[in-house]
Amino acid sequence: MLTVQGLLKIKSKARTNGIWYEALSHAERAIVDLTIRCVETIRSPTLAKAITKIVSKITQTLGKSFLQKVQEVGSDLAQNLSTVASKWGHKTAQRWKDDQRFIKFLGVTALNT
Repeated sequence: MLTVQGLLKIKSKARTNGIWYEALSHAERAIVDLTIRCVETIRSPTLAKAITKIVSKITQTLGKSFLQKVQEVGSDLAQNLSTVASKWGHKTAQRWKDDQRFIKFLGVTALNT
């Protein structure tokens, strides 16, 4: 059974790691906050299901390593840059989206800004 104390710990961990706002929508954050304020023990199956999905989303995001995030972000950026540069006529730009060093460079740069 889910408890408010457990929810507080997960929220604290998410905020500490900087993913509270990144991983959750405004509505999801509001559900968690209202549950913490208004409920002692979550008994409603509907609320429990919603909270479980939110907690799962938080733990999944917390579980991603830095390199996985670098790969995700860098890959998206490399794809976009490759497409734009190809449209501009750059002959080797199609290879950028598969260049792992370029992907890591873009990912690390994006995550550090």
